[in-house]
Amino acid sequence: MRYEKPPKTFDEQIDLLQSRGMVIEDRKAAHHYLSHLNYYRLTAYWLPFEADHDSHTFYPGTNFNAVLNLYVFDRELRLLLLDAIERVEVSLRTQWAYHLAHDYGAHAYLHSAIASKPDWWQRNLDSLQGEIDRADEEFIKHYKRTYTDPPSPPIWAVSEVMSLGVLSKWFTNLKPMHTRTAIAAVYQLDERVLQAFIRHITYIRNLCAHHSRLWNRRLTVTMQLPRTKPADLISNFNPSKDRMIYNTLVMLAWFLDCISPDHHWKTRLQDLIQRHAIDPALMGFPKDYKQRFIWQIVSQTGDA
Repeated sequence: MRYEKPPKTFDEQIDLLQSRGMVIEDRKAAHHYLSHLNYYRLTAYWLPFEADHDSHTFYPGTNFNAVLNLYVFDRELRLLLLDAIERVEVSLRTQWAYHLAHDYGAHAYLHSAIASKPDWWQRNLDSLQGEIDRADEEFIKHYKRTYTDPPSPPIWAVSEVMSLGVLSKWFTNLKPMHTRTAIAAVYQLDERVLQAFIRHITYIRNLCAHHSRLWNRRLTVTMQLPRTKPADLISNFNPSKDRMIYNTLVMLAWFLDCISPDHHWKTRLQDLIQRHAIDPALMGFPKDYKQRFIWQIVSQTGDA
């Protein structure tokens, strides 16, 4: 079947929504938002309000402002996740560089012996070298001006220009078990769980960076849930909702408790949910989540 639907003006989009039963109290405001927020982008946020998806008719009383509220919540949620992922990424890069440097030297990443799959190591090295070559950091330029052997900077400098995606590939291909275990132990996790989580948050970070929806989304790349340790963490997950964002939020909260014990991230998350009157079940939250250990808010005096 050939696609032959013509484009609609913003006013025609408003008329269409009203014809399907959506209440639009301020037509001028709706025109403004639709002119800056693609109609198609908003469709995912009014899906729960549809009484019939085939005809796209809405439940009585469905208000455009309620749809917009979900969109704004989701945007703020993405920013909150980016804040957490930044801190986790910096911590992971630090631990990766520290343990490899102390176990295998300042240029450990140049040694294929640390790789479980040498062909992967070469591809990862090529990717990392590309990031080094593109880097505009003064410490990279200083090394290249000052040293010729090896031609690439030490691992603690390289880690500062390494993307999360490349870090995920390096950790996945890291062979020495004692090094993998030592890095994971910083977060009290099994090394396999850590490996899966780094891959998972790379995917989540990319969703956030591309302004994709997190609220009420079925995630494609899931993470491995801890089974044996740490005991305090395991009981906080919701295994029946493994493709929703809730389990990701639990793990990020755990990491931030390890990295920055005085953080306010959990408070900000719960305030965001409350301020927008969001049903957390649509993100995989269990009914009793506030009573679970990870979400208990303790006295906090600072933020890192």
